[in-house]
Amino acid sequence: MYQRILLAADGSKNSIRAAQEAAKIASLIPDSTVEILFVADLSKIKSEVLHSQNHEEIELKRHQKLLPIVEQLSSKNVNHETKIITGDPGPAIVEYANNEKVDLVIIGSRGLNALQEFVLGSVSHKVVKRVQCPVIVVK
Repeated sequence: MYQRILLAADGSKNSIRAAQEAAKIASLIPDSTVEILFVADLSKIKSEVLHSQNHEEIELKRHQKLLPIVEQLSSKNVNHETKIITGDPGPAIVEYANNEKVDLVIIGSRGLNALQEFVLGSVSHKVVKRVQCPVIVVK
């Protein structure tokens, strides 16, 4: 069964919905753990640094984004831990999931239409294509 569930989260509405699904699944599996993975996007770090006083403030803002997600998991008494890494979100999630040998990845969909996905590429699409375990994309 799914003992290590990776929840890729950024604090968006879609990632909160993904957290609800992760909580449902993990609450049915004894001794499972949900690993909340937040990827600090390299393209946005410069802006974070310019608008913050210090490193601690940046970390606090990142954790605040994840608060509703943590609350979803806590309300279902799900074991969870938070990991914050830096990188390009799609490849960073894939690398983490594959290296850490998680059992399941749950990620929110941004709901891009086909043209936007073709032009921009979406994080969830990259994860589904490259991760080596089952993936649930929540809309």
